[in-house]
Amino acid sequence: MRRLVSGSLEGGADAAALVARLADTAADPVPEVRPLFEPGRDIVVARAPGRLDVMGGIADYSGSRVLQWPTREATGVALQRVPERVLRIVSVGPGPRGAARTREIPLAALEDADGHPVSYESGARRIGPGPAEHWATYVAGAWLALAREAGVRFPDGARVLVVSEVPESVGVSSSAALEVATLWAVCGAYGLHLPADTRARLCQIVENRVAGAPCGIMDQMTAALGCAGRLLRLRCQPAVVEGQIALPPGLAVWGIDSGVRHAVSGSDYTAVRVGAFMGYRVIAGLARLPVHGVADGTVRIDDNRWGGYLANLSPAEFEAVAGEVPEVMNGAAFLARFGGITDTVTRVDPARDYAVRVPAAHAVYEHARVRAFAQALGACVPDGAAAGRLMQASHESYSACGLGSAATDRLVELVRARGVGEGLFGARITGGGSGGTVAVLGSATAGPVVDEIAAVFAREAGHRPHVFSGSSPGAAGFGHLVVR
Repeated sequence: MRRLVSGSLEGGADAAALVARLADTAADPVPEVRPLFEPGRDIVVARAPGRLDVMGGIADYSGSRVLQWPTREATGVALQRVPERVLRIVSVGPGPRGAARTREIPLAALEDADGHPVSYESGARRIGPGPAEHWATYVAGAWLALAREAGVRFPDGARVLVVSEVPESVGVSSSAALEVATLWAVCGAYGLHLPADTRARLCQIVENRVAGAPCGIMDQMTAALGCAGRLLRLRCQPAVVEGQIALPPGLAVWGIDSGVRHAVSGSDYTAVRVGAFMGYRVIAGLARLPVHGVADGTVRIDDNRWGGYLANLSPAEFEAVAGEVPEVMNGAAFLARFGGITDTVTRVDPARDYAVRVPAAHAVYEHARVRAFAQALGACVPDGAAAGRLMQASHESYSACGLGSAATDRLVELVRARGVGEGLFGARITGGGSGGTVAVLGSATAGPVVDEIAAVFAREAGHRPHVFSGSSPGAAGFGHLVVR
């Protein structure tokens, strides 16, 4: 028997199909899955979508506005509480017979001798001691974050089944979908009543501190609070939802996977993030803002001018000081002169050189581009062509930061070649860059043209790209089910 206990169970046929797949997988003869759930105990089911970064991307950690599209593809989590204080996790990948991964983690391993939660660093080592187990940090990290941040104590353990339809490492935040779906299931199973934005922030902590990926907040907020068929307008200061923007009638969004694997934890993304924070620290020094608490490569800045966010500089303010922001700066020289950065997730490596001016400029100008993009879509007569030009400028800025790739450049070129005359307005690389997926804006009738571009790319690259189309609600819209 299934009964809805919270939320409106939005999601339509796609959500129902994912729930059905969870149920089918739980009864699957695959050895890892079959003995997972115990009879006679409730199973809580939650789901969360991936996200397509239409505008904003890597500027989120600098406080930019972003515009995010929740994908139709989602991750489902089924969770059953059991008396034994052990987490037994089984994850099944995309496809009708996706490969299964398993991990068992005693909850005592996440506690010290007095029963208090261990540090995130220690928890990460115990959950995912090696590359083969690292995937489990995105799941089990929910228990550790709830214990450390919300003071939750877990009297018993859980069996967890993960079924994902969100492709991994293609820049659509499969990790956030997994984190958010897991945390929603945990809250449902253990009767935890936390606001949706608080849950999203906990999921970001899981990604940053347990999984070790220095992402901003936009991925988790979209997986949690996205609305089907709408762009989530989020100001990442740290996570202010400014509204949901419905696409004007006649417009649509797609994503095309380049086949080049992307990782937020990659060195390119991290270096650009560090460079942006170095730029903010330099500009704060030029503005003579008070600096405190220099320790371990981090500083605190009393910023009553820009609120601590680089994106709050106007383009004119940035241009006035850009010449004094180094193009490149050595880490050791920076630390000796400035003490550190305000980012609590990354550190300046004394042994390497960082691009500073271009990453800082990207944050400032991307914030302005997002605002202009929203205005173009919201005009009395929506201007898709203007929005497409802003996407092109964003794509070029990614490349200037060193986050482009030949494959994503080719996809953007193919979209531009078909152009407005065939209903395609623009395209850009998404998320953390360096591969992954390209977002496309076009006429709602241009789906066949997008498919043709995917086919051309497949012939050239030898990779048949996944095409993302459609949308679905975030975890808050779906709520959770109890299956008895």
